[in-house]
Amino acid sequence: MKKTVTLLLFLISLGFSGHGQETKLWTEADRKYLLDNLIRSRDELIRETKDLTKEQWSFKESPDRWSINQVVEHIATWELLMTHDVSRMLAVGPQLEMAAKANADSTYFAFIMEEKQHISTEYTKPFTYTVPMGLNDLKNNMAWVLKMRNESISFVTSATEDLRVYFMRGGGSNIHQRYITIFGHMDRHLRQIKKVKQHPNYPKKK
Repeated sequence: MKKTVTLLLFLISLGFSGHGQETKLWTEADRKYLLDNLIRSRDELIRETKDLTKEQWSFKESPDRWSINQVVEHIATWELLMTHDVSRMLAVGPQLEMAAKANADSTYFAFIMEEKQHISTEYTKPFTYTVPMGLNDLKNNMAWVLKMRNESISFVTSATEDLRVYFMRGGGSNIHQRYITIFGHMDRHLRQIKKVKQHPNYPKKK
């Protein structure tokens, strides 16, 4: 096992030292996988929210549940934070030693997509800001979430970095895995939106 890790680090270092053929852990297949899912989940959100009435946007299954509008605002806030993390990871620079012991992609996908309820941090909950952000109406929320997602798609499309060797200081997921959680998080909340729309009291279009 030790020999395998040493060989992996040596092969990665070739790509960053400028000697020999560049070796990347992040492949074009990885790029396609991220793009396919970032685009797919974005387009599904557009379909699920298209032509909703104000009453449908605002409907809650119960007082303690989120409306579709609140769900969309939460997605936008969360993607803003995640893309900020990506910028910080790039600023730290490649960490080759962490790439050799990174968790499998499935670890992060399974967590974000599990049926178990997740508890959102206070700063990602809609309408709980000490100072209102002014972005929590229907059109602005969709514009905001689409802006964040389109920026992610643009970055992944043109990225030349090896996204599997960039981590936060101290470890955790790499950038490729962070984008898995980004599209997985939207998928998770698409389930929530569909559940809201299936409620027997969900407003009908007039």
